Amino acid sequence: MKKKSTAAAKTGPRSPGLVEWFRPGEFDRVETVLADARALGVTEIRTAVSWADWYASEGAGWYAWLLDRLAKEVHVLPCFLHTPPSIGVVPKSSSPPEVPKSYADFIDVMINRFGQHFEWLEFWDRPDDARLWDSRLDPEWRIFSEMVGGAAYWAKKLGKKTVLAGRWPTSANWLALMHERGVLEYIDAVGLHGFPSSPEVEWRGWSSEVKEVRSALARLNNVNPQVWITATGFSTWRHGERAQMRAWIEAADSGADRIYWKEAHDRAPGDDLSSDEREFHYGLKRADGVPKILYRMWSCGGIPAVREAMNEPARRRNTSPPKHVLITGGAGFIGTNLADRLLSAGRRVVIYDDLSRPGVERNVAWLREQHGERLRVEIADIRNRQALRSAVRHAEQVFHFAAQVAVTTSLDDPLTDFEVNVGGTLNLLEEIRVLESPPPLLFTSTNKVYGSLSDLGLERSGARYQPLDSALRGGVSEERRLDFHSPYGCSKGAADQYVLDYARTFGLPAVVFRMSCIYGLHQMGTEDQGWVAHFLIRALSGKPLIIYGDGMQVRDLLFADDLVDAFLLAHANIHTLSGEAFNIGGGPGNTVSLIELLDVIEALDGTRPDVRMETWRCADQRYYVSDTRKFKAATGWSPKINARQGIERLYRWLLESQRGSAPQTLAAGGSLHALLPH
Repeated sequence: MKKKSTAAAKTGPRSPGLVEWFRPGEFDRVETVLADARALGVTEIRTAVSWADWYASEGAGWYAWLLDRLAKEVHVLPCFLHTPPSIGVVPKSSSPPEVPKSYADFIDVMINRFGQHFEWLEFWDRPDDARLWDSRLDPEWRIFSEMVGGAAYWAKKLGKKTVLAGRWPTSANWLALMHERGVLEYIDAVGLHGFPSSPEVEWRGWSSEVKEVRSALARLNNVNPQVWITATGFSTWRHGERAQMRAWIEAADSGADRIYWKEAHDRAPGDDLSSDEREFHYGLKRADGVPKILYRMWSCGGIPAVREAMNEPARRRNTSPPKHVLITGGAGFIGTNLADRLLSAGRRVVIYDDLSRPGVERNVAWLREQHGERLRVEIADIRNRQALRSAVRHAEQVFHFAAQVAVTTSLDDPLTDFEVNVGGTLNLLEEIRVLESPPPLLFTSTNKVYGSLSDLGLERSGARYQPLDSALRGGVSEERRLDFHSPYGCSKGAADQYVLDYARTFGLPAVVFRMSCIYGLHQMGTEDQGWVAHFLIRALSGKPLIIYGDGMQVRDLLFADDLVDAFLLAHANIHTLSGEAFNIGGGPGNTVSLIELLDVIEALDGTRPDVRMETWRCADQRYYVSDTRKFKAATGWSPKINARQGIERLYRWLLESQRGSAPQTLAAGGSLHALLPH
């Protein structure tokens, strides 16, 4: 047997367990949930054992495996429910059994066969829910009282601890009835249910609920059961991930003796017969496995880590906050570099970010360490209009970076891509528009608005492509017609056009940057986005790379510091630049092909990464270089950090971050100057 948890002995509130209902045969899902439990440090799982399923053909084998498997890693709280229809008053699983004692007989069998796997057991679930216990067939709760009382008596005789099924809301009169009927005499813990995201019951807060139940129990003689929250959670169906964290902390601070949180994963559409959209979004992870903020904070350090992520609003006062610069998506690498520059200059910054990109919480922690109270973080989704309204209200400048950023993701989920990139941008524009004095807005668009550029005549030159038309070697200008390819190109392009039209139609001070390849410190590049950092990270990790296409596709590189310079110049000149779009990148002097970057990495690291070639991806441009002359003419801006310098800076930063070693120089004989065109 595993070691018993010492969680209850620790000071402070108890970290919640998980509520997980498994269907017979869900072996893989059990393993997935257990892996999540390990990541979260969860030591307790509450799960259903269906009396009805037990008598099905695979029931006995399933529960023999399930209880044994769970008990190897966590403390199991089995919840026994669902009457076999063949023995019900009416033939359905929510019916009371014809013979109440048959439930105690079932409990006897389960304890004798599997009792080594659990210390506590729970009798039924939500007896106030007609889908689980049809009280119309037992209006005075007599069958329920006899059934549960007999089962609890027998479980106690066999050395087990017992939990009374949770109701929602818990009624003091119902508890008194259970006491009068003799049920509470054999109960060690009373279960409570509650879901603050549901309008089903007016929510009063967990502290009030727990306090009221304790008071009701104190008025009863000769009983002193613990008070458990046996099911709670928060649906993020309206993108309320911060509210989910708040509800989790509220439950943890409730004073309950034990808490179980519903559930590890969102349900995919079709997984459940429920037509209520909320029911699909209670998970700590989305249905595609992407962790929500609560999961990431919980896995980082339990209650203290979640509380730390929530503590920014706790420092606010009733007085109006000071003016600030708002950066949506500000926890990403571009936002981090901009925020650092602004904070270093003494400005106040609000980062508005849902922290959905893994690793960005490290950027936030670094900014807080460097700049303290001048930084405020709003953990919220750009689709959450109410949260956005609060963040915009006192902004004196707005930088809008929050987005779904990958073409591949947009192909997998075009609807979310649209909701975030178009809907989120429109939300922001509307919240700015209604203000008496709208703050200037800078929106980061993408070169993908120009499509695949398949009409460009190209020739091979060494390990790269170059245009046949020498005029194009100065880059793609803003005169190029828009040609949206891929859902990502469509969503970013639509947002791009909305920003420009709000400047034209409503007079909002707004500028659009159509950006090429941006790279720099604090970048967690992936295969789908941030490819320069991704190549370097894979090389430092000794992992192979995939190149899509032939590797000769060319991009212009712009280091983040130079991009921040451009941001600040755009805001400084907003009244003359408003309503304009600018192509922003490193320009013709800072270009590199994918193969050339491999040469650079070999010179830096001493080893050439292993590479596997794959077919071209949708809408991939063989050649894109920004013509930045329009912005230079308007502001005098030009990049100061060339590609050779920038790649080496990023390499050294990643080396220090990932290996903890001192910066290294180029491998013997290596020369970035020789490897990259100048």
